Order: sequence, then C-alpha cells, then structure tokens
Amino acid sequence: MNEIQSLLLGLVQGLTEYLPVSSSGHLAILSHFFGLNGESSLMFTIVVHVATVLSTLVILRKEIWALLVGIFDTKTPLWNAERRYAAAIVVSMIPVGIVGLFFKEKVEEVFGSGLFIVGVCLLVTAALLTFSYYARPRQKEEIGIWDAFVIGLAQAAAVMPGLSRSGSTIATGLLLGNKKERLAQFSFLMVIPPILGEALLDVLKALKGTGEAAATVIPTSAYVIGFLAAFISGCVACKWMINLVKKGKLVYFGIYCAIVGVLCMVLS
Repeated sequence: MNEIQSLLLGLVQGLTEYLPVSSSGHLAILSHFFGLNGESSLMFTIVVHVATVLSTLVILRKEIWALLVGIFDTKTPLWNAERRYAAAIVVSMIPVGIVGLFFKEKVEEVFGSGLFIVGVCLLVTAALLTFSYYARPRQKEEIGIWDAFVIGLAQAAAVMPGLSRSGSTIATGLLLGNKKERLAQFSFLMVIPPILGEALLDVLKALKGTGEAAATVIPTSAYVIGFLAAFISGCVACKWMINLVKKGKLVYFGIYCAIVGVLCMVLS
C-alpha cells in the first residue's frame, strides 16, 4: 500500500462511515481495484476505524459530556433522561456484540466480501433508505428500550459488506417512528463501542497473523496519512450527516447505493 492509496482509503472510510452508503462496501470496492486483500491491510483498517471513532468524539463532544454529567449526577432521579438514553445505547449494542463475538467470522466465511455480495447488500441499503423516506409512522418522543434493541439488530445485520451501518440503523429508527432530530446522534453514539471492540478483536487477530499478513509491511507514512484523512473526513461527514437526517434527504443516498450496487454486480 502506498501513500496515495492510504489517502483514498482513509477519505473513503471517514466519509462512508457516517454517510448511509456502507464504509465496508466502499473499502471492499477500492481494495479490489487496488489489489489489496483484507489480511494484508488489517492493521491499516484498524487505524482508520479508530480515526473515525475519534471524529465522532470530537463532533459530539458536547452531547457526550452532557450525557456523562447526567449519568453521574446524584441529585437527579434514579431513572433520569440521561440514564434512560445510556441504557438504550447499551441495549442497542447487545445484538452486534453477540454477532461480533460468535458469528462474524462465520458470516465472512459464508458470504465473503466479493463485489457481487457488496452489490446485493448495497441494493438492500438502497431499499431501506427509500422505504424509510416514504413511510410515515406515528412519531415518538424518545428512543425507547425496545426500539433501541431493534435498531441494534439492524446494526448487527450490517456486518455484511455493503449493508450500511448508519443507513440501516437510521432507516430502522425512522420506520419505528423515532424523530429524525435524535436518530443520527443516537446512531453515531451507539456505534462507538462496537467499532472499538471490533478494532480490539482485529488487533488480536493481527497479532496472531502469519504468512502474507505478517510479512506485509505498510509504510508508517501510509498509516499517518490514512489516519488523518479518515479523521478529517469523518468530522466533516458526521456533522453533515446529522444535518441531512434532520432534513430527511436520505432517499438520494438510496439512489446512489442502487447505482453502485448494480455496477458492482455487473463488474463482479
């Protein structure tokens, strides 16, 4: 991997982690055309994923701080708004935690990450985004525990390459009747622990790696460029996506996913 490739991969990871177009799908597409495989670029993938988590922490720092203050405020009722919100985030992580620990490798073995599978999953993402745009369920004031669990199921399903994590969770939340103003923030906060957990598992996997994965040397400059590109583009995309969800413009991303999905299937 050279510096130009790392720059492009970092930019794509940062942008597509938040935009509802699937970061895993787009990284798989770029890696395919760059001739990179998952094992040889595993550590680089970890670095750019951590960069996007840091971009979330920066953009949502005020919201995260307010949440922490409310959680540890002993002068408020036991089940205050912040603790209910935190409980919903924890519940939303249960499905993806189970899938990540026990089934992720099996899913990868069965489905792989080829262009055809990416294309099919991008079409599913497109359908979800389009359906959520036209659906008009009754609006709810807050994201409840059950809704959080269902949104978490959508996040767990997004281990499939091409099935957008943000697109699946936000579209599912909209179909459940949750307000647009709260969904993007909830979607981005709920994804932080799973991304860090996945990164930790990947680090352990990389440390045990042998053969090509162990022998592949990526220049330090490529790691630095990829990290900075993912962090900066992640900050831009996170802020942009929150505004887009409020305006309800996700259907255009559905059209984009449909076009790219068809192209992937044709080129596979």
